Amino acid sequence: MGDTEDAELLKEADEKVLRVETEAADIEFRQMLSGETDPAGAILQINAGAGGTEACDWADLLLRMYRRWADAHGYKNEVVDFTEGDGAGFRSVLLTIDGAFAYGHLKAETGVHRLVRISPFDANKRRHTSFASVFVLPDIEEDINIVINDDDLRIDTFRSGGAGGQKVNKTDSAVRLTHFPSGIVVASQNQRSQHQNKATAMRILKAKLYDLEMDKKQKERDTIENEKREIAWGSQIRSYVFQPYQMVKDHRTGFESGNVQSVMDGNIDGFIRAFLLMK
Repeated sequence: MGDTEDAELLKEADEKVLRVETEAADIEFRQMLSGETDPAGAILQINAGAGGTEACDWADLLLRMYRRWADAHGYKNEVVDFTEGDGAGFRSVLLTIDGAFAYGHLKAETGVHRLVRISPFDANKRRHTSFASVFVLPDIEEDINIVINDDDLRIDTFRSGGAGGQKVNKTDSAVRLTHFPSGIVVASQNQRSQHQNKATAMRILKAKLYDLEMDKKQKERDTIENEKREIAWGSQIRSYVFQPYQMVKDHRTGFESGNVQSVMDGNIDGFIRAFLLMK
């Protein structure tokens, strides 16, 4: 047998090993995403916490990170509601991500995210610490058997405001729903028609009511509620350090990355996988 044949056999063996390893990894990942609501799309809410303008800007950076992640996975994503911050970013922002297993992946992101950096808003270039919380719900409207009585619902319309750089259009047809029995308030302001905004808001309301009902049935807080701690010191699930060194570390799993820019560009699959494996 010649050297050429040896090389071809070795190449073929390597390809078979790689194929087997890939198939094994796919099976393992499917097992990690075997929860009842894992195949659903995701409704993701980001709230600025301690840190003022810094925190609002941090919420904006997280929004960009998740939209980049969604784009990379071919998921349609859309900002449907927001409250702008004073001077920068958002006090809160609501993002829908449509695609198979979006929730199964992003449930790993629920919790408080901490940022350490030299503030671009500080003339003295001091280092600041900011916080923002991320809450993720499964978008499973079609599978939710929840009846909402008209008498339990108030529907208000208002004019939305634009959010620079986030592709949120000004409209005259934003809708806010208030559900009296639960006290839940949701809004949608990104669609061009009142009908579309109402449908989106109703979808989010049903998801939140489903989450509330699951809490009652289980008689204990589920994963989402367990992560809703004070958005401040000592409660973070992940730290993003821009200065004096560069590091992103998940405090639940110990997984970390020294490539901060890559993470902020949406490369968070390593963090998600480590969390799912731990679970």
